[in-house]
This record gives sequence, C-alpha cells and structure tokens, in this order.
Amino acid sequence: MNTLAAEPRTITGKAVKALLLEDRMPAVVYGPKKEATPVTISLREFKRILRENGESVVVDITGIGASMQALIQEVSRDPITNEPRHADFYAIEKGAKVEVAVPISFIGESQAVKEGASLVKVIHEIEVEADPSKLPNEIEVDISSLATIGDQIRISDIKFPTGVVVKLEADEIVVLVQHVAEEEETTEAPNMDAIEVEQKGKTDESEEAAAE
Repeated sequence: MNTLAAEPRTITGKAVKALLLEDRMPAVVYGPKKEATPVTISLREFKRILRENGESVVVDITGIGASMQALIQEVSRDPITNEPRHADFYAIEKGAKVEVAVPISFIGESQAVKEGASLVKVIHEIEVEADPSKLPNEIEVDISSLATIGDQIRISDIKFPTGVVVKLEADEIVVLVQHVAEEEETTEAPNMDAIEVEQKGKTDESEEAAAE
C-alpha cells in the first residue's frame, strides 16, 4: 500500500501557497473518530500516487500519531495548470469497509463502432463498497462485445473483483452503441401569399406614381 508521511500544519490561509514551493502540499485528515487535522505532505509523492492509482485509492498516513489508513476524499486543483493544490483524506476505522466511486476504464474495440456506429458511455464511474485492501483503482469494461446497433453492456455484465459490492442496480446501462445522429436539412417553403401581396403592393405604388 502507498504511504504518505504527514507533518502537522499550523500555516493557514494564503500563506499555504509558500509550502508548494518547498514541495509540500497542504491537506487535512479527518474521520468518524479522527478530529480534522491540518497537515502537509510531499507534493511529488502525492502526484506519483495519483498518477499510478487515480483518486480512488487508500493510503497509509504516518507522522501524526499512529499510522492510519485513509481514503483520498477530494483533491483541489489549480484551475489553470490542473496541478493538485490541496487534498482531503478520510481516515478509515479499522475493519470498516468503504464506499467509493471507482472510475471505469473502457477497453477493447467495438465492431459496430468500427462500422460507423456511435459509442455512448452512459456512466463513467461505479459506486462500490469494499474492504480498503480490495478496493480496485479502476473497473475495466470490455466493449468488444458490442457488435451491432443496439447492443448494450449493463452492470450485470461486468465481472467485479471478489469482495467488491456494487451499489448500482444490476440492469443499469453502462455503455451502448447506436446510429450516428444525422442532422436533417429542412428548407422552409416560401410563403406564396406573402410574395403575391408584396408584388401587388409594388404594382399599385408604380401605378400611383405614374398617375401623378
């Protein structure tokens, strides 16, 4: 399991930006039996964990008392660079299971899509419950079974790791293939009555001008 060494943090507010220049990122650890504790962690190490595991990952946090397992609850990012700037960690009670939204990784190639159909990804993550040690970083969904228009993959079609309980309905659609929507060009028919009235009006005006 990934480990992050945390240090207690007293700096708050705008001053925390200076920590990032020292490869330290502000964070907070909290839980049912853990009072919210401001800390700093290694920015480089945190980015490595995200890169290799995604955000749905449990880490061991050390340095603030007894070592504890915590789930990455939320990551705040810079709106321009998308670099992580702050993280919330949810401390997990020993022996407790966790619920988390695990991202879907779509793999394989659909024959229907190769032939011009449109692939519609209905959901992009799946809510699951599991022991922290059995929590998957992602759930693979193979779309190679989508061979013809109308084919679908539902939750019940996916094989989940042992010990992982899915919190969605079994018949919920995950992905499907359908015809590519075509925009129909519509040409509005001209209003002949309006044209006739307009032309008549011009004729009347011409006759009046000639009479003058």
